[in-house]
Amino acid sequence: MRDGFIKVAAGTPKIKVADPRHNAEQIFTLMRQAAHQGVRVLCLPELCLTGYTCGDLFLQPTLLNGAEEGLTTILEATRSLDMVTAVGLPVRNPGDNKLYNCAAIIQKGEILGVVPKTYIPNYGEFYEGRWFTSGKDLDTILELCGQQVPLSSSLIWACENMPNLVIGVEICEDLWAAEPPSNALAAAGATLILNLSASDEVVGKAECRRQLVTGQSARCVCGYVYADAGEGESTTDLVFAGHDLIAENGVLLSQRRFSTGLTVSEIDVNKLVYQRRRMNTFTPPERDPMKEAHAIGVGRSFFPLEPTTTALTRPISPTPFVPQDQEHRAQRCNEVLKIAALGLKKRLEHTGAKTAIIGLSGGLDSTLAILITGIAMGMLERPASDIIAVTMPCFGTTQRTRSNAEILAERMGATLKVVDLTRSVTCHFQDIGQAMENQDVTYENAQARERTQVLMDMANQTNGLVIGTGDLSELALGWCTYNGDHMSMYAVNASIPKTLVRHLVAYVAGDKAGEDEALSHVLEDILDTPVSPELLPAIEGQIAQKTEDIVGPYELHDFFLYYAVRWAFPPKKILRLAEYAFGRSYDRSTLLKWLKNFYRRFFSQQFKRSCLPDGPKVGSVTLSPRGDWRMPSDAAASLWTEELEGLE
Repeated sequence: MRDGFIKVAAGTPKIKVADPRHNAEQIFTLMRQAAHQGVRVLCLPELCLTGYTCGDLFLQPTLLNGAEEGLTTILEATRSLDMVTAVGLPVRNPGDNKLYNCAAIIQKGEILGVVPKTYIPNYGEFYEGRWFTSGKDLDTILELCGQQVPLSSSLIWACENMPNLVIGVEICEDLWAAEPPSNALAAAGATLILNLSASDEVVGKAECRRQLVTGQSARCVCGYVYADAGEGESTTDLVFAGHDLIAENGVLLSQRRFSTGLTVSEIDVNKLVYQRRRMNTFTPPERDPMKEAHAIGVGRSFFPLEPTTTALTRPISPTPFVPQDQEHRAQRCNEVLKIAALGLKKRLEHTGAKTAIIGLSGGLDSTLAILITGIAMGMLERPASDIIAVTMPCFGTTQRTRSNAEILAERMGATLKVVDLTRSVTCHFQDIGQAMENQDVTYENAQARERTQVLMDMANQTNGLVIGTGDLSELALGWCTYNGDHMSMYAVNASIPKTLVRHLVAYVAGDKAGEDEALSHVLEDILDTPVSPELLPAIEGQIAQKTEDIVGPYELHDFFLYYAVRWAFPPKKILRLAEYAFGRSYDRSTLLKWLKNFYRRFFSQQFKRSCLPDGPKVGSVTLSPRGDWRMPSDAAASLWTEELEGLE
């Protein structure tokens, strides 16, 4: 439960049709297994106490009595389990003498409430309307297992110890309806939806089911646990595969199919609540949640859970900006390149620019910038020669990067210009009294600003635009020279993090492998070159200044950036996730060292981000002052720093 994580599970017991005693034993055994794994909320299938496929036996009092006795057995057997469980069973309501397909929500031997199914299918292979009545708008009290419990289609349960954990329930067909009950439950505050289901297995249905569950979790900004009936159900006409799924805000965390047992993962309810707060269209901020719940007919009750630390098993990618799957990664790269190129295409069209000026260093960022610019020129049906690639060797330039820049420009078909900055920078040092031996920040930044001056002046000469090369990771850390590489006329890389920059260049290198081997080869060599601004003299012809030795590994900073900006996680939670994601690569002290450095630089360098040039947003994180990130340049970092110091 620490940091907002709650361990949840979907469980499919192996049942026998119309044998509640056997099924009760299977259920409480599965519940104990779940509790042993640290599960705090468990969802079981629809009508699992009797079996979904009982047919006209549902009208037999003997079966209904057996179901209630089975639930009583489960309550007694799990009285010591501090776990909320949704169990499916048929329930009679003496008030209207109707039978309802229900979910009983139980904990520590108590029934917290009973939720009836709203939408009763009566088509094709499903004819529940023969036995069950819709529970829509039902709101009453009944006696079940010797307890007085609410029977209502509009119930949610909030955890006393973890306020952001609020549970709502719907049953199978409810999810397939045009207006699923989970919509109203989420609007009333439910962050975790449980679905007790008995969905038969036919060709193609599994993918539809996955899309529904993940889509609804995104629409409702919630965690969604879907438990499906499986082995043991009658196969007279149907087969049930036990397709259990757990999703969170559009992301499938875990699933299993064609088996019984538990599917376990963790839902981050704090993350969900933050996203709802950020999306002020989800629930208008002026509304009181309790009043809102009452207004849409949803009642809220409370339950306790003993606080524990939730062990993480859910996937936490060390590269949140880069898909792990090769196919999805290729799709992401293709999409990012097109989005960035479309942004530049519009700007070139609107300004009537005759050329696009790029400072080509032979490094990753400028390589990506010229690749994007090449795509934009293709969209405009203009020749690549309208791209002016300017390489500007100076004190720290190595033969390797200069050669790569020249080859890349040639293979791209760009117009190459070489401007050696050594003389102009040396003269500038004489003008300002900077000793050549003093290789301080002035020594470095003077070169960076001279590069920008050359590019800007050449843009004036050719009626062109200077295309920025700096990426999102550099902007987060302030690793750019103010009014140097910090400035451009359109910054195509500004929302692309360094880890993704690398994969984008690699994607193009692979794409060009058969078409232009020389281009592919130079891109591969650029990928193998250490990241460096090359502002300090080379040592024996090799790069002396390696960026990641100074600011830290970009894979860590991109991880920190994603969770600090996109999800507003506090430092202690980011450190915990980093330990989980990078535990085999970095120890805790190293992670904490670079996390401290990230926050220090992030806060102190905001002034550079407050005056960024235009550039296209391509992903979920951007630091443009006109877009997703608006932060005062003089914001104090003391709260974050104090939390970091406490993590020593």
